[in-house]
Amino acid sequence: MSVYIADYDKALYFTLWGQWDDLLILMVRTQDDFLSKKIETFLHAYHYSSDDQQVMTMHHNLMHYIDHAMLHTPSYTMMDEGQPTLQ
Repeated sequence: MSVYIADYDKALYFTLWGQWDDLLILMVRTQDDFLSKKIETFLHAYHYSSDDQQVMTMHHNLMHYIDHAMLHTPSYTMMDEGQPTLQ
């Protein structure tokens, strides 16, 4: 399974700028199951929770995961030809 760092960049951008529709699309398309689940729980809390603290906690959890994933993902991906490409 190949996870592209662009998913984390997009998740960070969409989350910071409140682009929830784009974040939902990324949730469906990403190959990273953990990222998808973090996005899902945040969006669910944002839309359905009346507890602001829960929304903030889910937002913090999503941001923390994105930060963790970006730190531990190499800055290159393997192309179909097997050649590394810098991003």
